[in-house]
Amino acid sequence: MTADTSPPADEASAAAELAALATEIARHAALYHTHDAPEISDAAYDALIRRNAELEAAFPALVRADSPSFVVGAAPAGHLAKVAHARPMLSLDNAFSDEEVIEFVARLRRFLALPDDAPVALTAEPKIDGLSCSLRYEDGALVLALTRGDGATGENVTANVATIADIPQSIAGAPAVFEVRGEVYMDKADFAALNARLLAEATDPAKARQFANPRNAAAGSLRQKDAAITAARPLRFLAHGWGEASEVPGDTQEAVMAVIAGWGIPVSDRLARVETAEAALAHYRAIESARADLPFDIDGVVYKVDRLDWQRRLGQVGRAPRWAIAHKFPAEQAQTVLLAIDTQVGRTGKITPVARLEPVTVGGVVVSNATLHNADEIVRLGVRPGDRVVVQRAGDVIPQIAENLTRDAPRAEWHFPATCRECGSALAREEGEVDYRCTGGLICPAQRVERLIHFASRYAFDIRGLGLVRVEDFFRDGLIASPADIFRLHLQRDALMARERLGEMSVDNLLAAIEEKREIALDRFLFALGIRHVGQITARDLARRTVSMRGFCAMIRQALRVRRVTRPTPAEPDRKFVIRRQKALVAAVETPGIGPEVAEALLDFFAEKHNRAVVYDLLRQVGPQDVVHETRASPVTGKTVVFTGKLETLSRDEAKAQAEALGAKVAGSVSKKTKLVIVGADAGSKRKKAEELGVEVTDEAGWAAIVAAAGS
Repeated sequence: MTADTSPPADEASAAAELAALATEIARHAALYHTHDAPEISDAAYDALIRRNAELEAAFPALVRADSPSFVVGAAPAGHLAKVAHARPMLSLDNAFSDEEVIEFVARLRRFLALPDDAPVALTAEPKIDGLSCSLRYEDGALVLALTRGDGATGENVTANVATIADIPQSIAGAPAVFEVRGEVYMDKADFAALNARLLAEATDPAKARQFANPRNAAAGSLRQKDAAITAARPLRFLAHGWGEASEVPGDTQEAVMAVIAGWGIPVSDRLARVETAEAALAHYRAIESARADLPFDIDGVVYKVDRLDWQRRLGQVGRAPRWAIAHKFPAEQAQTVLLAIDTQVGRTGKITPVARLEPVTVGGVVVSNATLHNADEIVRLGVRPGDRVVVQRAGDVIPQIAENLTRDAPRAEWHFPATCRECGSALAREEGEVDYRCTGGLICPAQRVERLIHFASRYAFDIRGLGLVRVEDFFRDGLIASPADIFRLHLQRDALMARERLGEMSVDNLLAAIEEKREIALDRFLFALGIRHVGQITARDLARRTVSMRGFCAMIRQALRVRRVTRPTPAEPDRKFVIRRQKALVAAVETPGIGPEVAEALLDFFAEKHNRAVVYDLLRQVGPQDVVHETRASPVTGKTVVFTGKLETLSRDEAKAQAEALGAKVAGSVSKKTKLVIVGADAGSKRKKAEELGVEVTDEAGWAAIVAAAGS
């Protein structure tokens, strides 16, 4: 899809765009991190990540459970052992302009409650385009090497890493436990030589396997089953940080990186400490100007807060640390011809127009498709088949059309179709929505297949071996038509065995993977249903609120009853009734973070008899597990707290982060549900209300004592 830069007209438009972004970004993250086969450039990927962040900032209530903001990397591939990281391997937020870097530094000052002119020293270093890897040393010996994976779990590549000359098998003077983190990469000259060798060794040069770029070559080489293949590939390593450490040998980023370099582990010779945002930008431009001459590929510069005590205070938000940011290089562009415009049907019935392009290479990647997003985007660009367009690698899944160079040429307009290409049902565009949708629902093959693909996908049931191609094949051949059918596939083992390319081992592995998922977390179960607007976070919130499937069903029945009995009064204006009805539904669902739009979508789904039948059929096959709430040793865990007045020793953002880390919920106003109010200087009405309600009140020092006690 395209990375639109225009502001959305309303919440409905923003919600639709966020849904599309989540789907597209997840697919290309898997292509990049899991399969080492990206279809687009990093710049293209970054632009949609950035668009997603912009929309979430503008519409915080619309942040989805499957938002890319909460995702790091992608699930590890299946052929290597999976190991949990001792500390998550986080991703980085991106900046694309000088202004964003300056704002990043200003944001640091605000969070740390520093004066506007206070110096904030940073380190700046090239962002190498390789495969992230963590090296765990215990008593100086390398004992484990993991890829990033999904940030929480990586692939065990210890045997393969042992063949990389840059990585010492032992280091002197290291703490008892120390994880070095960095990038495995292949330099440009070695990459060219490897491709030349692969071509020379091929019996048929036309079929020779060659890598598209050094990053793919490095990733494919490191993740081999056979370490001997990795040993024959010229891999390198460059450290950029650390993970778990029994002791950190320094007080600053710069100092610790110097220690790592002293252990004989390569560190960038262009890592520099800078005192100001202006100095950081100057270093960025120096690296950018030398980019073509560097021996390896880079796609930007990474800035990190130098002081480690500040890094600890800043912490993280979502998938990224607050104390670091990647300043990416600009996207690349090329011109080509728009050959045709097709439409695709998503699992919710959304119709996405797709531009078919005359293939063109943009920065080393061949581009032949671009998502046009919706009918309004087509009108904005004025594109028609035959137009010459500028393609920019600035989108996630496929690049965007940035400009139409021939929009004034005399050519027939392209009109959005009136019917679905898959089932022939009428297309409808609801008031306030930007997207057309197929009205066929579950009679539309595309929607049924997409729902099944979503059901088996990584963040839902995560059934190994049941990917897009197999779901499509099984659906086409009548083996599955609903989610429950997946769990009845064991009854069709002979039919599966008779299929081309499915041997006995493959069939047994697939059936075993399905059997493993008969018990599943409640939030994953709810997310897997594919209910519109119910992403991972909303599903998690619903699960926590209702605790069990029985509790969830009871909540839905009560909310549906409220919707049935909520009717307008004779003299009530329509708008007033709508607002009253929305409030009643939100109150009936009674789940934090769920507003009227999500509540309506949730109840619309369960109001349909055929949807309830699908869910009940599924529940005969699987058992969603009750939520077990973890408790932490904190006096405020599970309680609602309110901060009021001016805090002197920390910013409001940092205070909120501390409270949430202790398991508390931070509210903006005092009510009967409030258990603790923390007052700073000039506290006013909130303090007074707390005292009237008998709510416990403490000052900033009292709060600091709570935080300290919980951390001890």
